[in-house]
Amino acid sequence: MKTFRKKLLGKASAKETFRESFIKAQSAMEYLMTYGWAILIISVVLAALFQLGVFNPMTFAPKAPPGSCQVFRPNGPYTTSFINLEGICSGELPQYVASFSQSPAGYIQVGAPSTTISQITVVFWINPVNNGYWGNSGNYWENAISGAGGCWNNYYFYIESGSNPPRESWSITNSAGTQFRDFPGVALAPNTWQQLVGVYNGSDLLVYLNGKQIGSPVTANGLITFNGATISGTEPVTSGPYCNPISGDLANVQIYNISLSANEIQALYLEGIGGAPINLQHLVAWWPLNGNANDYSGNGNNGVPTNVIFVSNWYSGYTPP
Repeated sequence: MKTFRKKLLGKASAKETFRESFIKAQSAMEYLMTYGWAILIISVVLAALFQLGVFNPMTFAPKAPPGSCQVFRPNGPYTTSFINLEGICSGELPQYVASFSQSPAGYIQVGAPSTTISQITVVFWINPVNNGYWGNSGNYWENAISGAGGCWNNYYFYIESGSNPPRESWSITNSAGTQFRDFPGVALAPNTWQQLVGVYNGSDLLVYLNGKQIGSPVTANGLITFNGATISGTEPVTSGPYCNPISGDLANVQIYNISLSANEIQALYLEGIGGAPINLQHLVAWWPLNGNANDYSGNGNNGVPTNVIFVSNWYSGYTPP
């Protein structure tokens, strides 16, 4: 009899356990039906905010307003005595960067007193964006920065977007009209901020990507002319492969009338996208592009922007060095 009662109790306990489990499952389903849509909506909103960079730590980092750091030349433009940096110059992130498109064509024109130089260094940060031409057959060039006339001028740094991903090309044309070009062929990272540097030391062309030399030096010679700059292209080209504006963002453009050393270029990169220039005695122009096209080198080479947007939500794709 005792054994029979235990069996009956065991069956009752199993039924009770099943009933409790069923009730819990039913409650869980009712909970999901009641709150499921709310959870889904919250998830979608959080994903959208993440995409917009709201949760990016760069969003909360200190930002330097336009003109917060500049070179002071007490004796006037292009003088080198007693010059120094003034303001917030410790590498804070900029509030803005310059955003360029090909339609309408975005560019900045800068005029400057014409001078003959034997060396030059061009530094800038770029975030290239796919413009629809990446990977097309043939060459397709986007002008990042060149001499004041643009399009294969005295000095020029182009991005070859005919490849996918895009690649870099650094060139000069000396006063005799001879062109020299360094094309390392190293792929750039799309939708990613990176620093590019072109150097002409009087005998060689060199290219640096994120503080490190890429490719091999290319022999070059002769004097070149600095007469200002064209930042991005001057007009879109529909019938040919050359002189197209950049598709993407640019920041912190610096030009020197000397060839910076490998150590100096590495130091510039480690300063980050908001880094101040070095070797101020040889600094010709500095366009941070932080909200305007003004030259903060103290030499007064302010630019005139056309169809350029200065954007504040630029942090996507940027990782501090």
